[in-house]
Amino acid sequence: MLEIYGPRGTRAYVRGGLRWTHTLLGGRYTVNELLFPHEAGDGEETAIPPHSSEIPGQNFRMDSNGAWPDIFKDPLVSVSAAPIQHSCPSVGYVVSEAPIPGKMDVSAYRPHLLRNKAPMTYLSQLQRGDTVTLVDGTVLEPPPKRPGRKIAILGDTYDPSPIAALAQGADLLIHEATNSYLPGVDPDTKPDETEEFVESRTKSRGHSTPQMAGTFARRINAKRLALNHFSARYRGDDDTNEEASKVMRAIKGLAVSTYGSEHVICARDWMSFEVDRPA
Repeated sequence: MLEIYGPRGTRAYVRGGLRWTHTLLGGRYTVNELLFPHEAGDGEETAIPPHSSEIPGQNFRMDSNGAWPDIFKDPLVSVSAAPIQHSCPSVGYVVSEAPIPGKMDVSAYRPHLLRNKAPMTYLSQLQRGDTVTLVDGTVLEPPPKRPGRKIAILGDTYDPSPIAALAQGADLLIHEATNSYLPGVDPDTKPDETEEFVESRTKSRGHSTPQMAGTFARRINAKRLALNHFSARYRGDDDTNEEASKVMRAIKGLAVSTYGSEHVICARDWMSFEVDRPA
């Protein structure tokens, strides 16, 4: 089943699109809406009837910290959300992996197991995080768990401050970088443009520059920064095009200048990479 999350209106949007296009689906879906404090009620806000494949979803109210914590949670991951500033309602999401087993020092357990003639399979239980009690009453505690990974995925924004607390320490931050001031690199740069002008214009349209993304990445101590949502004027999805690659390298450099780290990636369609677990 497909689960969809978004601000109020998402349910009506999906229903309308499916209805007016007469779409038939091969599976079921549900829509869960994130409600702001000023939005009254928890019921349906649309007269469009549910699609035949729709399963009733949930409505989540913002908590006192201005966020929607744990809108999804299972034994492996949890997902929380918060509003981010844009020209219309926009949401950022933080995906947090559950704590993972710590590294085991077998030599600390082996003498106790040998003394009790206990099977070495107990090591597997300890590695899973279980406590083991031996026949002589010795209690073996599992190694302390390590924090899981955290990924912050932001929508369109000119100021993601409301999600800063949730995103703190993210292993990966995905942040838009719509427009850049690239004199000498971007041939469409106008002679009268300045860095300040480009940033002001970008903000007025609800978006960010690479420097703004880098600043926020540094603020939340993100370990890596992936930039996306580039203006269509920047053709950065072709590694064989030197001009496109030059633009992307320049955009990365702008983000690095405020982030203070070289761990910046200019994303492109279908890109994938590993997010390392904490040491």
